[in-house]
Amino acid sequence: MRVAELQIAPWEKIIVVACESADLAIYDNVIVKTEAGLDLAKVVDIYEADQPGLEDGAEIIRRATTQDYQGLMSEEEKNRAFQICYEAIKKFDLNMKLVDVRGSYDGNRLTFAFVANGRVDFRELVKELTRYFNKNIRLQQIGIRDEAKAMGDQGRCGRGLCCREHLNKFSSVTSEVAEVQGLSGRGSDRLSGACGRLMCCLAYEADGYKDLSAKLPHPGTEINVDGKKGIVVGQNLLKQSLNVKFRGEKGEADYVIEVEWKK
Repeated sequence: MRVAELQIAPWEKIIVVACESADLAIYDNVIVKTEAGLDLAKVVDIYEADQPGLEDGAEIIRRATTQDYQGLMSEEEKNRAFQICYEAIKKFDLNMKLVDVRGSYDGNRLTFAFVANGRVDFRELVKELTRYFNKNIRLQQIGIRDEAKAMGDQGRCGRGLCCREHLNKFSSVTSEVAEVQGLSGRGSDRLSGACGRLMCCLAYEADGYKDLSAKLPHPGTEINVDGKKGIVVGQNLLKQSLNVKFRGEKGEADYVIEVEWKK
């Protein structure tokens, strides 16, 4: 079955729907029907799947047209809704940070995205917003990576954040990824992105570094260099060389030299 992955907002979960249209492509915008109603969504992936795990009650109606965008919330309307919700959050003294607001394509719903440490009892907030806007109100708690994707600007490289420019799905970036590239000694502050987590770009070349590392003896390995036995104390992956420690002779101190590795 041919399926499409759709995302209604940068901080919304990706939903999987059947894709019968052969000319639909990634980054196209479509009108999608879900159990909540009609929405405009972006196609983030298309592929064949035997067991696709389709979203219940969701289907693509058609590709979005220019006229479809004219009915969406304007920036002025979004800013007004954001400010009203922000003031209501302060009124009820809720420990939450408002991030974004989105109006549904059919105009029946408003979704407010927020971040918070732990659970938040926002029942009174929902009642207040429902009375004011006379619409269905949804409060969506998101993670800090989702916040960066929705609201972030530039990364340490000076370019736009990867999650805003081209990443549609988050992958796990662990300390092992930094370690294999010899970056763990730089400290978490220098390796963290706008979201405070390890930068997504650290994973881009990790597999290549793993392959290079596998071609070299690992630290602690005893090797023979020009008839002398030494211990590997470091790898220089891009140069494919080793730092090797040798015992000093006749009372001299131990020393380390860089050795080109030729297997």
